Amino acid sequence: MTAPLAEFRLAQPGTVKEAIAACLKHPGSRFVAGGTDLLVNMRRGISSPDLLVDLSGIDELTEIKSDGRGVTIGAGVTIATLAHNTAIASQYRALTQAAAAIAGPGHRVMATVGGNLCLDTRCIYYNQSEWWRSANAYCLKNRGDVCHVAPQGQRCHAAFSGDLAPALLVLGAEIDIAGAQGERRIPLSELYVEDGKAHLTLAAGELIAAVHLPAAPHASAYEKVRVRGAIDFPLAGVAVALAASGTTIGSLRIALTGTNSRPFLLAGTEAFAGRPVDEKLQQEIDRLVQKQVQPMRTTIASANYRRVAAAALARRLTARLFAERTA
Repeated sequence: MTAPLAEFRLAQPGTVKEAIAACLKHPGSRFVAGGTDLLVNMRRGISSPDLLVDLSGIDELTEIKSDGRGVTIGAGVTIATLAHNTAIASQYRALTQAAAAIAGPGHRVMATVGGNLCLDTRCIYYNQSEWWRSANAYCLKNRGDVCHVAPQGQRCHAAFSGDLAPALLVLGAEIDIAGAQGERRIPLSELYVEDGKAHLTLAAGELIAAVHLPAAPHASAYEKVRVRGAIDFPLAGVAVALAASGTTIGSLRIALTGTNSRPFLLAGTEAFAGRPVDEKLQQEIDRLVQKQVQPMRTTIASANYRRVAAAALARRLTARLFAERTA
């Protein structure tokens, strides 16, 4: 059962500065662009801001700019626009594949780059109707004091399930964050922490303004496993970026989503430089992934399946990209 939306006010600023000012003036307000995640949570009673600050009319957030040093993507660019941009596809294949894999066509027309990067973490005990959650005394992430996934622990294990983040991580993305004190640029990895209840490092009134990608010397790819072949969030998603040096690896980066409370770059892949992608190396990738992912009972699929699937995707994509680069 889904309840109707509670009443709220809507602010429609014309600039980023106006949007930040409106948000800071009303504690508890939320930024909204496509609304494909936030409005669903509001309808379920998970979130109930009395003011939404609409970013969709801010032109400076909707631009894609390219120069010799790389590409800048506005946070308000829609997922559909990103997925169909030929310049992005030619240089950053993983990003195009990730964008095309998000939800369904209707969602992609509305959803934005910034929204996907700031996607709320998910759990089968959290993404439910109000009456379902109340019957279970809520949970640690929302109005409760127990994590039903790990009742003896004190941390929320809800999983981050955005598709763009791992692709951007392996491509070396940085983001511009705008706030009351101006704008700052950080590596995308610094946006996230391993906490399902508070996984973003954004301060009150801050928003992502743009994503910056350096020129891409790497081949890249993204794949995910999900319950259905479309619409669903990733049970595990993997992005890989690889540069070859002759018949060996020049550099290798692997990033994952859907298994932890944050998307993350796999640690230890720098040790693979100078080696061919053979069976031994693929076994080492498998071990690294299975050691570093932390899937829990946050989905209808088992944690072990998601761990094994993530490792299999990482092996498969690495082998495929290496074959392409050395063919």
